[in-house]
Amino acid sequence: MASASTGMYAQTHTDNNSTNDSEPQKKEERNVMLNASDANKPREIQIGLPSEDVTVYENGLPAVYSSSVHKLSAHWRSDASLKGTDLMTPSESAIKTGNIAYAVSAFSELGEKKFSGKLNYKANHFGMQNFDLNLSGGIGNNWLYTAGMYQNFDPGSFKLRFTDYADRTQIYHLGLTRILNGGKGHISLLYKYSNSKNPGNFANAAPFIYAGDGSIKKLAGFDPGMDSYVQRQGSFSYLNTKTGKMDTWNMTDGNDNRANEVALVSKYQFDNGWLWKLNAKYMNAPRANFVDYGGSTISEVAEADGYQLSDGSAYSGLIEGRRTWLHIGKVSNALLTTEMSKQLNNHKLMIGLNEWYYHLNYYSSSFQWAGTVEAYPRTLSQMYVNPLDPTQTAHRFETFGYNELSPEYTKGSENKLALYFTDEWRITPKFKLFYGGRLEYYRMSAYQISASRFRGFHLGNFNTYSTAADGSIVATEHSIAPANVTKNKLNYAATLQMTYNITNQFGLTADATIATRFPRISEYAGTGPTEEQYKRVTIPLVRGGIFYKNSWLDLSSMVTYISKSNNIDQQNLTKPGTSEGKTVLLIYNIQTLGWTTSAEINPFKNFHMHALFTYQKPVYKNYNASVTFSDGQTMSVNANNKIVKEIPQVLIELDPRYDITKNLSAWLSFRYFGKTYANLQEALYFNGHWETFGGVNWNVNKNLSLGVSVINIFNEKGAKGTISGSELITKDEAGKYAGKYMSGNYLRPFTVEFNASIKF
Repeated sequence: MASASTGMYAQTHTDNNSTNDSEPQKKEERNVMLNASDANKPREIQIGLPSEDVTVYENGLPAVYSSSVHKLSAHWRSDASLKGTDLMTPSESAIKTGNIAYAVSAFSELGEKKFSGKLNYKANHFGMQNFDLNLSGGIGNNWLYTAGMYQNFDPGSFKLRFTDYADRTQIYHLGLTRILNGGKGHISLLYKYSNSKNPGNFANAAPFIYAGDGSIKKLAGFDPGMDSYVQRQGSFSYLNTKTGKMDTWNMTDGNDNRANEVALVSKYQFDNGWLWKLNAKYMNAPRANFVDYGGSTISEVAEADGYQLSDGSAYSGLIEGRRTWLHIGKVSNALLTTEMSKQLNNHKLMIGLNEWYYHLNYYSSSFQWAGTVEAYPRTLSQMYVNPLDPTQTAHRFETFGYNELSPEYTKGSENKLALYFTDEWRITPKFKLFYGGRLEYYRMSAYQISASRFRGFHLGNFNTYSTAADGSIVATEHSIAPANVTKNKLNYAATLQMTYNITNQFGLTADATIATRFPRISEYAGTGPTEEQYKRVTIPLVRGGIFYKNSWLDLSSMVTYISKSNNIDQQNLTKPGTSEGKTVLLIYNIQTLGWTTSAEINPFKNFHMHALFTYQKPVYKNYNASVTFSDGQTMSVNANNKIVKEIPQVLIELDPRYDITKNLSAWLSFRYFGKTYANLQEALYFNGHWETFGGVNWNVNKNLSLGVSVINIFNEKGAKGTISGSELITKDEAGKYAGKYMSGNYLRPFTVEFNASIKF
């Protein structure tokens, strides 16, 4: 995995015998693998909107087709199997993939005629061990091979009692390449197998005291990032949404992901100047499972409230209503992208085709439980009625609220067939025009359950009960069963970018991009949009500004507008002060106006600085919802014109690097994220925080490189994301929550990493 220790920016290099020497020149990667929240996937580069979906493409194809079920880090890591990585701009991504976002574009190591190997080793002071090996070479004159292995043994920053590792991932690569026509092209066959368990994904939560001024205080006896807020026991009882039976969830298997992938990567340079690329792959993941944890309200209970520990003794003290979702999926996809490109006079032309097919078989089950508020919480039991038999009297259960909160189900497929083109037209030496378009035929066929969720929900159950004259409870409405929804639609994207040099150093730039899509299959896993709610999602992006460049400064400053209409979200709304929650489907808009200035600075020899400043104001539009709780009380949320939660208004990046000698360099990466709101109605918020990285790299010789890096240099303990159970809290009520116990996510703790790379 690429990390802080690999240096700040990847450099382009080519080899005479390399099959990758026609790939585009790499751009600055903006440290996308320096992620303060997750060590195993790229960070999200803010564009003023919540992330759409997958943001990594390998050899022109999605590393995973959709990360809604099959998570990116379960099947892809930035490892030694890659020749290099690039960064697609939102405009490029819109045309090539239909998705507006910064996206990582990775290229596989296909090998060279000369044998070469690379072994990367990484460890940290918490006991993580990472081994990453790739071997490649030639077979005769026209054949190349590559083979790689990635092994991650990461216990995390605290011990999870039910497993040894917060991330245990294995990825294996094999590849064989045939060189064509004296080096004019190649055909490569690549195989990948991944096996990943990553329970650390749901362990990133902690209780804290919300001070009321945007800061948090630690609870006595609990240190975020160093103590576990995952319960002590290794299994839970839950109601299986698909079978309608009570099952036992083993926590060691809840994040089991396995996949096989076969890919074809090819290109050919014709004598007439046209370059043809054709990349295709088939991936099958029979296990694509993950777990979500959530919380509600932390409160204090007395022995008389009826909570008991596992030994039967009464409990008094702090408790939190906890929520857990178990996601079980099977995923497969068949993907093909082909492109033709050529430099034709002052035009750089490219025409491409996507044929992407995706099949999903997925369901999730949810339950709730009450836990003590401490490191390794204890699970508490209470008296509840069994939802599978409402006629029974109450019994003592440790889990309850089965499938009341957003259990999901869908089975079906979607297909994207798209034709796209771009043209980079150098009209004059000072005026460049880049334009492109994409037309996509989109077909989605899915089985969904549109009925509202309720306690005891499962396939084949009834969604309404009533009391008969004799006092018995009888089902009065139809059985819960999936129904098919099929859609055939056209999506489109277009971009126009203009650059004009007023002088040799100063110029103007502007671009406009629009991308559209209709709801995806994953958005039908919940209740899904109705026919009246089924609308086109439209994302326009407009930017304009100036640029200036001289011998030591490369600066650009732009004003940006971006919006998204008909965004679909499934929101769990918690009644304040309780653990009761209801799930609602929301369809709303978001719009953002921002200003960004970016600079590459080389003020003196051996020193380089990347600096970026962004001010943005992302706001909700048409965001209204209401929910009725079990006591008959109806509560509403109105987030119209409110700042979008979790997205900061101020962003600063400072990335200095100094080459002490030819072979020794030191680097830092500082990122400031301004004040972010932690709930929907701007009531609760987190103060701005710095995410800090730094390190030293030493190229001992041409074969050995060593490095030391630090994550979270100042060991900042700030919380991030949202505060559990706070969705319905308003600004008028915010003062009541100062000094209250709450829970949420946090930054990775102070971590020292050591890495070594051996080339042979």
